[in-house]
This record gives sequence, structure tokens and C-alpha cells, in this order.
Amino acid sequence: MAYRKVCDAQGGPMVGEVLHCSGGLDLDWDLDKEELQEQGPSMDRMQMQHVDCQRSGCSDPGPDPDPELMEPIQPSVSVSPHGRFERLQEDPNYISHFTRAPGHKGQRRLHCFLLRYFLAGVGVFVLGLLIGWFAHTPAVKPPVLLSDSSDLLEELLRGITADKIDALQRSFSSLSDDSEEARARYLYRQWVGLGLTDVRLSNHTVLLSLPGSTPNTITDRSSHQCFLPNGIPCDQRGPSDLPKQRFSYAAYSTVGSLQGEVVDVQYGSVDDLRRAKDSLNLTNQIAMVKLGQAPLLYKLSLLSELGFGGVLLYIDPCDAPPGRRTWHQAFRVTLNPGGNPAFAEVSREAVGSLTSLLVQPISAFLAKTLLSSPSTGQGDSCIPLAMPPNAERKKITLTVGNQQSSKKIYNVVGYLKGRRNPDRYVLVGSRHDSDQGGGASAIMNQLIAALTEQTKRGWVPDRTTVFCSWGGSALGNIGSYEWGKDNSVVLKNSAVAYVSLNSPVRGTETLRATASPTLLQLTSDIQRRQLLSCIRGGNCPGPNVSSLQLPGDVNFFANQIAVPTMEFAFEQTKAEEATSFLSEAQFSAELPETLDPLFKFHETIAKATFTSIPSLLAGDCCCWLAAHFSLLMFVLFLFIGHLPHF
Repeated sequence: MAYRKVCDAQGGPMVGEVLHCSGGLDLDWDLDKEELQEQGPSMDRMQMQHVDCQRSGCSDPGPDPDPELMEPIQPSVSVSPHGRFERLQEDPNYISHFTRAPGHKGQRRLHCFLLRYFLAGVGVFVLGLLIGWFAHTPAVKPPVLLSDSSDLLEELLRGITADKIDALQRSFSSLSDDSEEARARYLYRQWVGLGLTDVRLSNHTVLLSLPGSTPNTITDRSSHQCFLPNGIPCDQRGPSDLPKQRFSYAAYSTVGSLQGEVVDVQYGSVDDLRRAKDSLNLTNQIAMVKLGQAPLLYKLSLLSELGFGGVLLYIDPCDAPPGRRTWHQAFRVTLNPGGNPAFAEVSREAVGSLTSLLVQPISAFLAKTLLSSPSTGQGDSCIPLAMPPNAERKKITLTVGNQQSSKKIYNVVGYLKGRRNPDRYVLVGSRHDSDQGGGASAIMNQLIAALTEQTKRGWVPDRTTVFCSWGGSALGNIGSYEWGKDNSVVLKNSAVAYVSLNSPVRGTETLRATASPTLLQLTSDIQRRQLLSCIRGGNCPGPNVSSLQLPGDVNFFANQIAVPTMEFAFEQTKAEEATSFLSEAQFSAELPETLDPLFKFHETIAKATFTSIPSLLAGDCCCWLAAHFSLLMFVLFLFIGHLPHF
């Protein structure tokens, strides 16, 4: 009967039949002499080999032992009187040397692999049950959503009528005090009366650039003829011309007087300026620049770098929309990119200006006179204004007398709280400027009236609606910038969309929709629905949705904090990308009742805007869970992946 000593004191491999045990494991075994004698010479020979190998330090294990002798030790047979073999098998360092069946290790790995993914599947199934349970078992009975009930939505849309908007506009325009503060306080009272429980009136003291006591002028030094910005000679102006001429100025321009030659630079592109620089000395000259094709502030920065001292802005009649009378009409522009200019980097030459240039808008008629340009036609035969190659450049004197003063601008902000997600906001913004915002304020009041009427019947939106009426919009969207900066941290994380009512009816030809890429589909569906009941009865254009940059107060929310935006507006014609920057020109606004006597266009804009609001207000906790589901699955698989291998 053969026995082997098994040891693993140093964790080394087993060599041959004999192990060198550094621990010197003693086996007290009381064996019968007969059993020892049965081993015969073979046992003595093995012991002698073992002694010789220890003395000589040999490492050759010799020939492989007979596999028949390599049988596992059976605990039931090898039972020591002192129980030491049993303790060896219980010890974790005990090594049982026996022949394994082929493929046994691969099967154990396969079982481990299947077990891990079975646990992953169980975890996903349980997590899905929990999500479904908490998402579809609200604590209270959910209210009816406007976006889900077509009958209810149609009923509310029928309540938005042109007569109601007309009445709101007449009430708004009948204020005895036409100041911005009076308009803001009127809207505050109106919104509270319509049912908004949280309405706030705030003000900001800002630096405003206003026209001077006398109009700005352009004088031809060769003929000593003085012109007003619209092209009328200074000595022929009437008493009614003064307010219109004072409206035509560039806010935050440098003030003063400049003498120089007129240089035609067309649209002020890099190529146009390179050609002018190669042939002329541009220092302290006066550039004639067309609006369009590029932002105005970008053009002014290039002109300032080249050394120009003044700029005359005009709109080429070939670029103007049909019906827009720009031939004898000047306009207003603002050089304020946004916010309170008092905190902006102002020009060193003049306090309160945002450029070193003297800037003045003029009419197309005066531009033609100063450029000595041939007459232009209309339509396809229109010839763009340009200075003939051999024409003598006129020398003029440009006088700008703007005034800067610190005044208060007012914002009105009202909240319609949501139920499920009250900290998610849908903003609806308009303006209450005395010369631009009449129709927008009437539409805003109609939207608030329609929504609050529904809340009185028990409907509560999922998200919070924020109604905003901005002040200081004409001079650089000051009110929206200041309020947006004060609340930028919350808006960056919680604002869902901004619906603009900046200038809803600026023409009567085309219903145009503009939206961010994420809202293009919703905007297109709403516009298509509105075109089915077109006010022209069958002669309706197709959907016209673009993603061009929107003008007005939406600028801060779209460009500074990346809030998705959308707007519906009637325009005189389809605006192409090359002429989209014509909106930087602010013309003296026509009264809403003059532009749209029946208020049908205002009604269409109100209905299109109202249709979009319920879809934006519909929020569900499932959306939050779906957004985080991938993260939860990643954590689960990561945990399972670190389970120990068997």
C-alpha cells in the first residue's frame, strides 16, 4: 500500500513522485510490520533514490510515473488515528493531484458566463417592472391634456377670435400715457385680472441712446446742400417731418461731425473692402454700405479696422420686399449686441458709444444722389445702386447728434405653474415698445386668457409656462438680456423652449415659421394645419419653415443659453438667406389696425402659437426615466461584470 507526502509550503509545483517539503510535515502512522514488509525492495529503492537526490541536489524527476499509481487518495481508506490526513484535505492549501477529465474547465467557464447574463436579464426585468409601476401609477388622477384631446383644443381655438384681439389692442393703444412704464403696469394689471396668480414687474436702470433735439444731417460740400436722412433738403422740412427724422438714427453711434469723401463699398464684404483698399486711401473717409448678406456689427468692425471715420447705411431697392417703400424712407438701427451698454466696452473716443464710427441710416433716394448712380427700375429690370467707375466722389459733412441717458426699462413676467414638472419652463415672449409692440401684446393677452380659462375648469399643465413682455427691445433687446442673465443658471438646466411673438404681423403676404432643428417637425405640422383653413380660401402657399436665426428678444435664449426656439409671423415676402439681415433695419411701425384692419392675420398667428404651447407643456416622468435608463443599465452590467469567476 503506497502513500505520498503532499506539501505546498512555498506554493511551488509538484515534481515527480517526491516533493521537497520545507515545512517538514510529520505523519505519525502506526503501521503493521507486515504492511511494511509487503512493500519489499521497491520501497527501499524509492527511499534510497530520495536520499541520493537530496544530497546531490538533482532536479531531474526521471521518467513519468505510471498513471495507474496516480490515483486520488481516498479519505475513507486513508484515515489516520490522529486525524491529520483529514485536516490536510480540509486545509485550503491542500493539493489533490489527480487526473482531470478533458474539457471540464471550459464547461465551468461556460456555466459562469451563462449565470452572469442570466442575472443581468433578471435585473433588467425587475427594473422594467419598477419603472412601469411607478410611471403608470400616479398618485392622483391625471388631468386631460390639451394636446391629447382634439375636441377640447378645437373648442379653445374657436374662442380665439379676431374681435377679441381687436378689443385688446384698442384697450392697449388707448392709454393716455404712452411711456414704457405705463404700458408695463397696464400689462401687469391685465395679467393679474386674467387669472395669473404669480406676476412680477421688474425694472433695470440702463444706458439708452436716443435721438438728439435736432435731426442728424448730411451736407454736400460742393453744393452746400443739406439733406435730412430721408433725402429731403433741410430747408424744406415741415412740422410733421421732425418726429420721423428723429426716428432715423443709429443707436450708440459716436456723436460729432466728420468731413470726408464718399466711398462705395457695396455690402461691405471682404472682397468689396479689398478692392477699395487697393485703389483708395480710406483713412477718415465715409463708407456707403448696403444692409444685407452679413451682420451689421461685423461689417462695422471691418470698416473700423481699415480706418474709416463714418458710415452711411441704406437698403438697395432691389433687395427690399415688394410693397416696402424704402425709396424715401430712412430707418433706425442699433449697434448694441444685447444687454445694458453701460457694462459693455465703449469707445475711447466717445463715452456711451459702442463704436468709433459715426453711423447714420439714410434712404435709398439720398444714397442714389450721393453715389451719382443711374436710375433704377423695378422687378426683374431693377439695377442695383452703385457708383459709376469714372464718377467723381462727393465730399460731404456728416453730423450725428445722438444723446445718451440712464433710464429704467420694465419687464413683466407671469407664471402658470405646472403639476408634474413645475421646474421645467416653456417661455412665451413678446415686447411692449411704444413703437413696435402693440399687436404682440394683444396676442399675448389672448393666449393668457385662453389658457387661464381652461385652468378654471381643472386643467393644469405638466410644465410651467412663463409669459414675458420685454422692455428696451428696440435698442438691443435690453430687457430680455438682463432678465436672462439674472436667471441663466436655472434656464440652462430647465428651459424647454422659447416661443417668440417679437413681431407677429410685419406683412400680409406669407405665413412664415422659424424654428430650431429640434422643433422643426412640430412647427411644420402646426403650419400645415393652419394652411388648411387659409384666410385666402384656396390660394395658400405651401409650408415655409426655416431654421434661420430669429431677430429680436429670442436672440439671448437661442444664442447664449441654447434654448430651442420657434416663431410664427406674417411677412411681406419670403426672406432669402442673403437678405435675412434686412430685419436689422427698424422702420417706423404701422399701426396694427392699419396693417391688418380685420385682425385676421393676428388671429391666425394667435391660433398657431396657441397650438404649439400644449405640446410643449406636455411632460411625463417617463421621459426622465427613459433618458436615464441607459445609465442604469450601464451601472448594472458593470456590477455584474465584476462578479468573481468560479
